[in-house]
Amino acid sequence: MIQVLVVEDDPVAADAHQLYVDRVPGFTVAAVAHSRAEAVRTLDRTPVDLLLLDLYLPDGHGLQLLRSLRAAGHSADVIAVTSARDLAVVREGVSLGVVQYVLKPFTFATLRDRLVRYAEFRAAAGEASGQAEVDRALGALRAPQPTHLPKGLSGPTLEAVTRVLRAAPDGVTAGVAGMELGISRITARRYLEHLVTVGRAARRPQYGQIGRPELHYRWVPQER
Repeated sequence: MIQVLVVEDDPVAADAHQLYVDRVPGFTVAAVAHSRAEAVRTLDRTPVDLLLLDLYLPDGHGLQLLRSLRAAGHSADVIAVTSARDLAVVREGVSLGVVQYVLKPFTFATLRDRLVRYAEFRAAAGEASGQAEVDRALGALRAPQPTHLPKGLSGPTLEAVTRVLRAAPDGVTAGVAGMELGISRITARRYLEHLVTVGRAARRPQYGQIGRPELHYRWVPQER
């Protein structure tokens, strides 16, 4: 299990973030801190793998906290949760070990996607055979950038369908994907079939109680 420390000053938001994290397989919240000082105290007694870090804390900026943690030898990765859109802050965060940014407000699906990508990145092990394998490992942290989509398909919707698919280890049907995203089953199936065409998904029929097969789609990870 990937141990997560949620650092968020708003109690309601902190509870929501904890609920979100605990819903993602492979992740668990080890502790919640509501300030910079509380986060430092927590890390001194509780080992964690990942910080879900709000950048605006009542007793200091999140990046100040991160600088002090690095100086003290803490090496946990960080997903920044913030409303800040200043790219200078983003660049500084990257230099301090921020692996993902999630802009507020966000949905469970958005955070789940970032956590799933982080888990895939973290799972990479051994020695890379070359540049392509290094690029693939780093690419796990980044959303796909679809190009030359078939007519009628949009990039944002494709990314949303991809997030749902990646987060479902047992696969999903077009109906389930459409229901989760608020789109029709037919629309969801068009995007899922596109992912099959480009090699990012596989389909298989699954027979239900009435004997009629229903197509299930599952994510196909890139080879490492």
